[in-house]
Parts: sequence; structure tokens; C-alpha cells
Amino acid sequence: MTQSMIKQADFLLRGGRAGVLLIHGLTGTPAEMRFVGKGLNRAGFTVYGMQLAGHCGSEADLLKTGWRDWTTSVRAAADRLRRDVDHVFVGGLSMGSVLALNLAIEAPRWVDGLGLYGSTFFYDGWTIPRLARLSFLLPLVCGMGLFRQRNFMESFPYGIKDERIRARIAGAMLDGQSEAAGLPGNPWPSLAEFHKLAWRVRARLHEVRAPCLIMHAADDDIASVRNARLIERRVSAPTETVLLNDSYHMITVDGERDKVIARSADFFTRILANSPLRVPRPPLVAAASTA
Repeated sequence: MTQSMIKQADFLLRGGRAGVLLIHGLTGTPAEMRFVGKGLNRAGFTVYGMQLAGHCGSEADLLKTGWRDWTTSVRAAADRLRRDVDHVFVGGLSMGSVLALNLAIEAPRWVDGLGLYGSTFFYDGWTIPRLARLSFLLPLVCGMGLFRQRNFMESFPYGIKDERIRARIAGAMLDGQSEAAGLPGNPWPSLAEFHKLAWRVRARLHEVRAPCLIMHAADDDIASVRNARLIERRVSAPTETVLLNDSYHMITVDGERDKVIARSADFFTRILANSPLRVPRPPLVAAASTA
């Protein structure tokens, strides 16, 4: 049996009685949420940057997990944070945004508000090659046992417009530092699992009732603004949309990350101003396991 290469990379920043759970993207790492986490912590929030199951290790580690493992790890992280706070907000980048929406669907009373950053239901940005745009077919293809060793490799500009930030993060990723910068490619079976999750959440977006802050790069190289508009149209909740004009997909680390922090802190604070203190509830993980 191959030994796991996973390194622990989650982080907890203690603050007030309002908490923010931050969820990274597919093949990503909690490090891509750390800038936003520190900024929200300075604004008074307790912040937990969680680590998705199978991430921050090798490709083999990731391939041992699927969408159910990722949603389970989100529920466990929310349960951990809930023990220390009275209110929980959830922010996610890329697939992390889809996972945040999924938590709001599965446990609506646990989520006070959502920060949805670079939301990805479709890989349709301007750097995505024609073949990769057909990745929604992967659940069928991989389900037949085909092409399980294939990858879609990350390509320039790696979701980052700021050249200095890109050089640092892309360098770490290509150097194999998965706990710091994620994996350099998306295995086809993992993308198949992502699409299963995206289909499930997309069909249930109308069940989202937590207010949503939608932040997206106007020139997103991975997932076009179509993804943000989908959320606007379908959720049954108030939404605020902010398009960033000097960033690419990874808006939590790119040049306008301070805007992400400021708008998120303001959005969550306004929700708190109109929210009564919540009473303790049974652990989320226990509740989910009986469903």
C-alpha cells in the first residue's frame, strides 16, 4: 500500500464569536485562503481555513477521495468551528464555492451567509482548451474505466494576473509543494467527481437561502462570469455581485485580494447586525450522519 504524502495545512485564527469557514478549491490548498483568512481575522472574525479530504499530498492521495469525501470534510470542519462561535459564515474559492453552497443546502440553519469567490460550475474560461471544456463528460468516461491516468495540466497564467504573485505560487506548485500551492494538474477521475458535485448543487441552488456575496473576476481565465450569473438567477436569497477588473481566477491571492477581504468583512458584518444570537445546536456531523 502506498504511503500517504498528505501534509497538514489547515489553519485556525481565533477572534470573536462570529466565525468564517474558508474552503479551498480542487487540487488546491488552505494556503490559497490564508490572505483572506488573516484579513477577516483582523476584522474580528474567528477563521478556520479547512483542508479538503485527499488534498495537500500526492495525486494518488487525491484519487482515493471523491465528492462525498469532500462534502464530509466540509461538514466536519463546520462542526469544529461551530463549537467556538455563535455565527458561521462560509467562503469558498472555485470548487470551494460549490462546496459552500452545498453546505448551505444541506444545513441551512447553520450558515448565516456565503462568500462565493470565483465560483466554478463550468470550466469555460478563456484559457480552457476545447477538450477540457468537455470535461462534464468525464463521469461517464471514467465510469467506464477509461483514461483514469490522464490529467488536465495547469497552464499559464495559472489563474493569477499579478506577475509577482504568479511567479511565487506557480513556482511552488511546479516544484511539487502541494501543501503550499496545490497540484499542477487535475486528474480526470477527480474532475469527474467535481462534475458530479456540481450537477448535484446546481440542481438544488433554489434551496440556498443564506445571503450570498458573489465575487468573480470579470476576465476569469478558468471559469467565466456565466458561473456567477447562474448563482444570481437560481438561489432563493439576497445576492450582491462584485466583478473584479484586475484579477484572474484565484481572486483570494491575486492583486485585488484586499478588495475580497474588505467586501467580505462588510457583507458578513451587515448580516450580523440583523441576526439574533443563535442558540447551541447538535453537532452538524452527527445530524448529517442520520440523514
